[in-house]
Amino acid sequence: MTENIEIRGSLLQNEPMSRHTSLKVGGPADLFAIPEDGEDLRSLVNQLSMAKMPWMAVGRGYNLLVLDGGIRGAVISLEKFCRIEERGNGRIFAESGADNLDVVRFGQRLGLGGIGFISGIPGSIGGAIRMNAGAYGEGILQRAVCLTILRGNEIREFCISELDYGYRHLSLEPGDILISAMLQLEARDPAITEEEIKKDLELRRTKHNVGFPSAGSFFKNPQGQAAWRLIDGAGLRGTKVGGAGVSELHSNFLVNLGGATAADFLQLSAKVKAEVFKTSGIVLEEEVRIVGEEL
Repeated sequence: MTENIEIRGSLLQNEPMSRHTSLKVGGPADLFAIPEDGEDLRSLVNQLSMAKMPWMAVGRGYNLLVLDGGIRGAVISLEKFCRIEERGNGRIFAESGADNLDVVRFGQRLGLGGIGFISGIPGSIGGAIRMNAGAYGEGILQRAVCLTILRGNEIREFCISELDYGYRHLSLEPGDILISAMLQLEARDPAITEEEIKKDLELRRTKHNVGFPSAGSFFKNPQGQAAWRLIDGAGLRGTKVGGAGVSELHSNFLVNLGGATAADFLQLSAKVKAEVFKTSGIVLEEEVRIVGEEL
């Protein structure tokens, strides 16, 4: 089925997703596709639709747990979608594959700011938007004017007011692929932005540099609560299941201590949720996106 798919970009067969996720786990994808641009992406999706092959899009593989059985169908990587452009009136255009810090730096050079809080979040702007990433009470979608999305066979632009989003989520239709975003920034002294960048990078270096592969915060913060405090309160810091563990440095980070499988992370996550519920009555919800099939 996959041998009939053709694009200008790259196609990899039976590609281990452990090579493309920050947790370094995950079985193979039947097809791993890297389109060159929007038209190549649209052509690819048309061919996949005709072949009745399911697909999913990924950024840099952060905030993603791929199960050990891998992914049936195609994984579409937007790593070549990395353009960032000035659009006037304080607006910048950024494609989904653009690095978060690169987007912040681009605005800084123009004397624009207001998104310094994503400086230390690893990954791409598409991933940040898809989960409405943020810090200090702000989310990146508060700065979005419109999003360009491949929906079906059509590349469409949606005003942010047309979309449903909130804390750590953006609701899109099944099969939607986020291509780019228009962000509205504000005039800001580059020196102030530099301080924001340094503050965020230092914070994440000291608190989030856990020394092992991770997906960042594994659980969402319940309203009015910090997930790491709840996990600490349940006495789970340092708990291990197979090669997966609760980080000693930051207990909302589940890390790959070496040789972990996705099944280890699933079991560890279930244990954390059960113990936190016992001690606090609060049900934690995973922030990471869990995809694929179990063995």
